[in-house]
Formats: sequence, structure tokens, C-alpha cells
Amino acid sequence: MTPTEWITSGQAALGIEFGSTRIKAVLIGEDTKPIASGSHTWSDQLQDGVWTYSNEAIIAGLQACYADLKRDVKARYGLKLTRLGGIGISAMMHGYLAFDAEMKLLVPFRTWRNTMTAQAAAELTELFRFNIPQRWSIAHLDQAVLNGEAHVPAIRHINTLAGYATWLLTGEMALGTGDASGVMPLDMNGQYDPAMIALYDQRIAGRHLPWKLEDLLPRVLPAGATAGHLTAEGAALLDPAGDLQPGAPVCPPEGDAGTGMTATNSVAPRTGNVSAGTSVFAMIV
Repeated sequence: MTPTEWITSGQAALGIEFGSTRIKAVLIGEDTKPIASGSHTWSDQLQDGVWTYSNEAIIAGLQACYADLKRDVKARYGLKLTRLGGIGISAMMHGYLAFDAEMKLLVPFRTWRNTMTAQAAAELTELFRFNIPQRWSIAHLDQAVLNGEAHVPAIRHINTLAGYATWLLTGEMALGTGDASGVMPLDMNGQYDPAMIALYDQRIAGRHLPWKLEDLLPRVLPAGATAGHLTAEGAALLDPAGDLQPGAPVCPPEGDAGTGMTATNSVAPRTGNVSAGTSVFAMIV
């Protein structure tokens, strides 16, 4: 099929990544070749000692990036983008987004860049016998508990940026295994480690909080699963112009590490990739 046929048949897939300095969108066909792209430049802000992106910036950036993609589709093919065959969201990993029962953001998004969780990270590393970096979501949650922050009793959900963006489009709270592994350690079945969850609940039992850790965590899904479908509300949010139709399946959201491996085709045994972005790391299959 040609790019025009992918677009008009509604089978082209959309990928959006929230990077630290740019939000990028790419439209591809089933042959994985790019059809069109869009981007939006943004930057974090230091607010009350916390590096953050506001909720308004997250939504406005998502919309601006998609609008730029639509303009590229129109310029290249003279077509209006109305249907998608699938959607995937990726974002900078880790960090802390805490919500109440109505999905109201309780405190500004605490990004991976913050280093305010040294006590929690050290104590959880000892408790779990597993290295817990400061940037992990569980470290941010635990530090907020240790600090006695006012929002903690009201928490009903925590998520990463990719997970939050996926919820905006689908209404589903889910993560891919790669992104989830930066929230809380996983076991060999690709789920949050139940022994560590039990240890954590014991750790905070004396604080008499109205939640258990497992109740706060987004569900974990493997690659190839469906994390929901684009809702009418999600389509209207992504494309305020009203051209985009709902219904597209959405894959489990992932962090930039896993998507980087996919982009470099480092997915077979004896392959790997090196990332040299805001941090430097290698991932070997």
C-alpha cells in the first residue's frame, strides 16, 4: 500500500513520545516506514524546588504535536487525518504523578530529574534487597509518605507520564513492562513483585493510610496487548479540531528505553543499543 492508502484506509499507526525537550509524533504504515511526522518543543520548569511540566503543558504539548503531524499529512498528501489503525505513547521514564479518586493531579508532576528522594531510595533498597534509584516512582511515593505530605492520604492512583497520556486518550490505567519496571520492581512474570508490595505495606502500616500500594499502581501489560481504545473524549482532546474519530486500539505505554530499542531494531538475541541522551545507558538482549 502507498502512504495515501494507509491514511485513507485508517490503518496508519501513530506513535507519540514525550521527550525532555521535544514531543515527537510519527505516522507509519504496516511496513514501519514513516509517512509523516510532527513535533513540539517544550522544557521543564523549576517550581518550588521541583522540576516539573505543568498539566496544562502536557495537554497543550500533546495537542500541538498532533496538530503539527496533521499539517505534515496535509502538506505531503493533501489529506485530512481522520482515522488511525493504532496508537502508542512513550515518554521519559520514572517520575511521580499522583491522582485522587477523580483523577485530579494532587501535586505537580515530579520528573525523573529530581533528586529529592535519597532517604526513601536508600531505605527501600535495603528493605527490598533491590536497588531503588531516586527517580523511580516508588521512591517518590515513599518520600512523600516519609515527609508526611498533605496529599498522601488522598492518593488513589500513581502513574508515569506515558501512562498518564495513555489514560487521557483511553481512560485506562496501564503500563508496558518496561515503563512499569521504573515504577516498582517486577517479578519474573512481568508483574509488580508481590513480596516487595507486602513488605512495603508492612513498612507504612503504622501510618494508617487509606490505601494499599497495589491499589495505587497501574496494571502491567506485555507488548502486543491492548491497553484500551481511543475514546471519544480522548479523540477530542488529541484533536480539538474534531477530525479524528475514536476507536483506535492503543498499545501499552512504554518509556524511552524500550522504544529506543525498537527504533534501533535491538530486539533479537545478541543485539543491543546504547543511549546517550539525558543519561547514558546500554541495553543488551
